[in-house]
Amino acid sequence: MTKPVLTGRHFFYGNHACAEGALAAGCTFFGGYPITPSSEIAERMARRLPEIGGIFLQMEDEIASITAILGASATGAKVMTATSGPGLSLMLEGIGLGIMEELPCVIVNVQRGGPSTGLPTLVGQQDMMQARWGSHGDYAIIAYSPFSPQECFDLMITAFNAAEKYRTPVIFLSDEVIGHMHERVDIPDEAEIESRLISRPMFNGNGTEYLPFLPNENLVPEFAPPGAGHAIRMTGLTHDDAGKTEVNSQRQEILVPRLKEKIERDVEDITLFEEFHLDDAETVVITYGITARCAKGVISDLRKENIKIGMLRLISIWPFPDYLIKDLMTRVKNIIVPEINLGQMVREIQRCATDDVKITPINYAGGSLPGYEDLYTKIKGICNDR
Repeated sequence: MTKPVLTGRHFFYGNHACAEGALAAGCTFFGGYPITPSSEIAERMARRLPEIGGIFLQMEDEIASITAILGASATGAKVMTATSGPGLSLMLEGIGLGIMEELPCVIVNVQRGGPSTGLPTLVGQQDMMQARWGSHGDYAIIAYSPFSPQECFDLMITAFNAAEKYRTPVIFLSDEVIGHMHERVDIPDEAEIESRLISRPMFNGNGTEYLPFLPNENLVPEFAPPGAGHAIRMTGLTHDDAGKTEVNSQRQEILVPRLKEKIERDVEDITLFEEFHLDDAETVVITYGITARCAKGVISDLRKENIKIGMLRLISIWPFPDYLIKDLMTRVKNIIVPEINLGQMVREIQRCATDDVKITPINYAGGSLPGYEDLYTKIKGICNDR
């Protein structure tokens, strides 16, 4: 049987790196439906999972895909699916079910231009708000945004760990360019990877009755798989600690704030970011994903012209790190937010704004990367205007 971790140095597409990262994290079940530009993830999982004794299941659509992985997660398996914008739209009710049933899973969204069928083969970053607010009701979500194939591998392990630790769906916001980018990926040995892995909190018994939604000190219920001898109820309805349906405001006031708080109270632990030339920066570019790669060269060249500019790259997107942005607001004069959408994450940054900091979006509707000359001219012009 093939080893689940392909250690050593490889040249992978971002999509293939996502698949290998999931396997390294312990994923044993993939349920999905092919959709451009994420299909290479499903194709690789279809080949690799049977090699390691896992299960690949192609479903009839994305609605079936999300419910399939939730069912597998309920048995204790580490699970994943992959899709793009239209498929994520179909999965959103199921994601809400996963949040309510507290079932860990990872959903990879290789973003493309929308809305509707849009630009199936071209890049976009237009699902950032959909990832946060797409499902109905009050909840918190965890989402990550890679900017290289190496980070696709590394962050997949992080995403699986977060899903297990908080017993929640986690969204992985890649994009068409990152997914089809071919770069070196260094994979450590299995022992090192194993030392990083986290599994969901498990119920150890101790002679007590098992209540499947009784939160521990971290606000996360302990897990026992079906067949372990415990009564297990799971429902998307508002429920008590035993899983019994209680459709009333009193139970809602207990359950829903906990689902939100178990994630948002750990925002500083969850938050990942990269700082680039921030020590003396008066102007900061805040960006994420593939757009950060476009901006980095521009920033390096502008610094050669004695312009005090730096970059904050958001690696984790949700929960949004208000504390990080508010601290930055006390140290800079200008914030520039380039995105391959018409202005989504900039709204979160504006919420954290102070009156003496100017925030300027640079927006692209999708389909191509920000060109160097265009981005250089726009960023330099904003710096000179201040």
